[in-house]
Amino acid sequence: MNSNSLLDFIMNFSGPTPYALIFSLLLACGLGLPMPEDIILFAAGMMSYYKTTDVRLMIPICFCGVLFGDTAVFTLGSFFGRKIRRHPFVRRLLPSKRQRVVRHKLHAQGFKVIFAARFMPGLRAPIFFTAGTLHLPFRVFLFFDGLAATISIPTIVYLVYHFGYEVDQVIRIIKRVQFGIVGTIIGFVILAALKMIWSQRKEEELEEEEDAKKTS
Repeated sequence: MNSNSLLDFIMNFSGPTPYALIFSLLLACGLGLPMPEDIILFAAGMMSYYKTTDVRLMIPICFCGVLFGDTAVFTLGSFFGRKIRRHPFVRRLLPSKRQRVVRHKLHAQGFKVIFAARFMPGLRAPIFFTAGTLHLPFRVFLFFDGLAATISIPTIVYLVYHFGYEVDQVIRIIKRVQFGIVGTIIGFVILAALKMIWSQRKEEELEEEEDAKKTS
């Protein structure tokens, strides 16, 4: 779902429902929903521009949704990380190779990595999950993640809200031409999915070989 279709869907609601939807989607993103968090924040800013929501309330709602999601991932890593990271779903979401890279970065650069993770969508969940497995103090995690969120979330939501007219014009242009490029996008998505499946299979084969060597 892109930002346009998400926005069209949420605009059908009024009252507290849009706030609840944005909060729920941000929470789900933290738990592994395959949707870029920035798209949801973009939609939140545009809803405030269209007067469906109040930007003064939307920003703290987004902030809470993001922190709840991040905290959930950190907590899963802290309490169950070593047990569940070999589960097929977790291995797809957080491949072993990515976890090793993140573990090295956390040992090398410490708290700076937690702060920087908020600005790295592809590594955000692995970093928070691995930080939990390494038993980083929760207060430290919350401070640095919250500090980064205090910068990124209001900036995205308010800028989209403030420049809503220009953004709206861009959306209208995109809607006119998007149907002509749907086929190309679908093709790229299929190729990317096939490449991801192949890479995961190769990684699983390598891990099985390593496990076999250790047990032999």
